[in-house]
Amino acid sequence: METLPHKRLDAYLGRIGADRSAPADEALRELQTRHLRTVPFENLSIHLGEDVSLDVPEILRKLVDRRRGGFCFELNGAFAALLHTLGYEVELLQARVYDREGRLGIPYDHLALRVRVPGGDGRAWLADVGFGDHSHHPLDLDGRDDQKDPAGVFRFVESGADGDLDLLRDGRPRLRLEPRPRALSDFAAASWWHRTSPESRFTHAPVCSLLTARGRVTLSGRRLVVTEDGERTESEPHDDRDLLAVYRDRFGVHLDRVPVALHPRG
Repeated sequence: METLPHKRLDAYLGRIGADRSAPADEALRELQTRHLRTVPFENLSIHLGEDVSLDVPEILRKLVDRRRGGFCFELNGAFAALLHTLGYEVELLQARVYDREGRLGIPYDHLALRVRVPGGDGRAWLADVGFGDHSHHPLDLDGRDDQKDPAGVFRFVESGADGDLDLLRDGRPRLRLEPRPRALSDFAAASWWHRTSPESRFTHAPVCSLLTARGRVTLSGRRLVVTEDGERTESEPHDDRDLLAVYRDRFGVHLDRVPVALHPRG
């Protein structure tokens, strides 16, 4: 696991509006929430013709220096390095995502984190800042009861003899997690597939999404969806100039051109 130099650690913490603190359950929860509210989940590099690196220093140049976001391999890859540097015990887990029809995606479809607080009660937390509209807080990986979160009710259930776990949200399966620890490089093939294949949902349209204090804001293609206090509104920017302004003003993402869908769906 990569350890961040002091200056990069401080810059990363500054990016999410956090300070150094001793590892603790409450501190982990605060770090995840701050990350979700400041660093957007986005796939814009795919539609801008940019490379997507799984090298942590390169990811930090994107997330911290360029103040961009990324998808799960980038966001949770960087978050793992941040937590490790702060003293948490962190392992990378591979997961497969359930689609709306209940079908599982490809192996290494998603990267999530198993985190333990050193000197704590030994409990393992599932931390995740790279799944878009998902749990706001870390989830107790050892628990099998309902876990209430601002995003819904989550539950882990055993899914087979290999120790895999299905994560349910409001009764519907979201992820199948494999307990074996992985390395960031193990996700390279899935990252390549997700950013190139016409079958990947990430190549169909540019997406940028951010948790807010009152809900969520998401830009999918040219459709802006804002949810505040349970109320949902939709709108579309008038032109490319307005679209770039939405990226800047809503997400803090400064682009010099509009992303164009790599494999648009008719």
